[in-house]
Amino acid sequence: MCRSIKTLRGAEPAAGEDEARAAALQFVRKISGYRVPSATNRPVFDEAVEEVMAATTRLLEGLQTR
Repeated sequence: MCRSIKTLRGAEPAAGEDEARAAALQFVRKISGYRVPSATNRPVFDEAVEEVMAATTRLLEGLQTR
């Protein structure tokens, strides 16, 4: 899908907000086709980044390791 998104699970030190935001931004850029959205699309683009970042954080916090 997006080869520039790095795996955050198991990162040492643990992935933080900056890494989660960067991965979310790359994902939203890839699926939207916008590197920089227009002013009209900026609010929905930014909201999508925040939602993907929140989902990423929940996932990483919820994963259990053996």
